[in-house]
Amino acid sequence: MRGLILAGLAIALPLVPAVAQSPQPAAMMDGAVLDVVAEGTTSRVPDLATIRTGVVTQSATASAALADNAARMARVLAALSRAGVAARDVTTTAATLSPQYRYADNQPPVITGYQATNTVSVRFRTISASGPILDALVAQGVNQIDGPVLSLADPDAALDDARTDAVKRARARATLYARAAGLSVVRILSISESGDQAVSPGPVFYARAKEAADTTIMPGESAVTARLSVRFLLK
Repeated sequence: MRGLILAGLAIALPLVPAVAQSPQPAAMMDGAVLDVVAEGTTSRVPDLATIRTGVVTQSATASAALADNAARMARVLAALSRAGVAARDVTTTAATLSPQYRYADNQPPVITGYQATNTVSVRFRTISASGPILDALVAQGVNQIDGPVLSLADPDAALDDARTDAVKRARARATLYARAAGLSVVRILSISESGDQAVSPGPVFYARAKEAADTTIMPGESAVTARLSVRFLLK
């Protein structure tokens, strides 16, 4: 019997604090409520470059295509190691082997050979060194390069600066509206982030032939933005 009584209390008791803790409606506040959406910005020089690079080989047999690909990729990885790229900054993203077909009218496709692909993602923590390294990779047999994507190694610090700027802009706008209405800003009621915070992407690199001039990567500046929704109480 005691267990039944306690179970009943456990169901009934939460009803009291639920009513006591309900938020006060905006209509019952002593003052006017103003919602402001503001975007804060800051800028940083990117300090991290990421590329996708790899080797594509073709041969009459699957084993030959794989062997050729493995030999070329070994030279590529050795070149990255000699350039000072840490193993933790090299990640395999794809390793595929696929048959190549010849098609003719009213005939079944015929396998003419095989294509092997090995692709890695490489992070460069010194952007100024990434251009010469890319040229060296091409010399070692790389025939696929995508990127680089330039980014920040620590984006949170930059985003915090952008958030701070967004709050300042929101307060300035709220003060403007309050003065126009003959009121003043009392306090902030709530702050929420609106949508995704963003770091603008870097430029795209296109592989050059060996006889071309050395590749140069220019990091420039990346814009970092944060969008906030801020609710103010005006009186």
